[in-house]
Amino acid sequence: MIPRAAAPTLERLAKGFPVVALTGPRQSGKTTLAKSVFSGKTYVSLENPDEREFALQDPKRFLQRFTNGAVLDEVQRCPELLSWLQGWVDERGIMGDFVLTGSAQFDLIAGISQTLAGRVGRVELLPLSAAELAAAKQTPVDLKTALFKGGYPALYDREVSPQDWFANYIATYLERDVRQLIAVRDLLQFQTFVKMCAARTGQLLNLSSLGADCGISSVTAKHWLSVLESSYIVTLLQAHHRNFGKRLVKSPKLYFCDVGLAAWLVGIRDAATLETHAARGALFETYVISDLLKQRFNAGQPRDIYFWRDSTGNEVDVLIESGQGLQAVEIKSGSTFASDWTSGLKKWQQFAGDEAIQSTLVYGGTTSYERDGVRVYGWQDTSKLTQKPAVDS
Repeated sequence: MIPRAAAPTLERLAKGFPVVALTGPRQSGKTTLAKSVFSGKTYVSLENPDEREFALQDPKRFLQRFTNGAVLDEVQRCPELLSWLQGWVDERGIMGDFVLTGSAQFDLIAGISQTLAGRVGRVELLPLSAAELAAAKQTPVDLKTALFKGGYPALYDREVSPQDWFANYIATYLERDVRQLIAVRDLLQFQTFVKMCAARTGQLLNLSSLGADCGISSVTAKHWLSVLESSYIVTLLQAHHRNFGKRLVKSPKLYFCDVGLAAWLVGIRDAATLETHAARGALFETYVISDLLKQRFNAGQPRDIYFWRDSTGNEVDVLIESGQGLQAVEIKSGSTFASDWTSGLKKWQQFAGDEAIQSTLVYGGTTSYERDGVRVYGWQDTSKLTQKPAVDS
């Protein structure tokens, strides 16, 4: 098992909340992490038909078995259990009593919000981050391999090729999660929709165009997209709300939560193809955005990252809110620094004035330094984007 950066966050939350919830996409490592951090607790999977029937038919007796608490895996399969769990943890008053994991946000988060408000600490676990791979000395040998492979733990724990693993992952996802969440009559049409979303990763979301390309209405496209969000397949990066005297573009940008999955869905079947593929820039942007989200989720922080674009074409790929101000991040897939790369950041700093803190640029090269007042990081150093150490000039 590759050590996960979210482990200390789970341990911290377990000291202050009777229930800890660990959510994320299938195969992101939730079960492995929960078992590792809470090794002294009984593990129960509600995917098991016998356990699920017991929990549904007699939830009180089901919970009474766990005198030392338990890890309840895939708890969204039995959302009715949450109301019973509320009374159980209130009566016991034990911090870190129960650990819940789930792969679909809809039922689980709705249940938590309604019945466990104030009693639960939540962590979202995405696939492996760049920092986690680096700590385990499993960083891909080059950028094209990193984009092709993505971060799902199975691709680093066993002998399986990305093309084989992703093909089966999508088939399993469609069969298991989609059929549970929505009534899709034509799974092939939904798979086409997923692929069209992948082709748009890193772009402004246009539901009408997306729906038209898939032969569905914009209303259906919005509903299907919410299913992909709830299953942590995609995420929407919202536009920053401050206009700084400019008229803003307000549509969100669409990103996949794992760059390897996005690459497979757009038809990339080997790493070498990414040297010249038209989607290379969008996939690199997806890689950086998803890694920023992983860093924040692993630390138990709110996402608080946005993009900024005005109607005249001025744009910043990422804005990160912090107590110090707004940090702008520019993302470039090229491996050699170009002098005009910082022009957008300089314009942004003029607009933002005192609210702007030192800007950052991440690119497809491997050397990190400072240039024109901007911190520049190579693709392997995405974990440093939100840090403030001095860099060598």
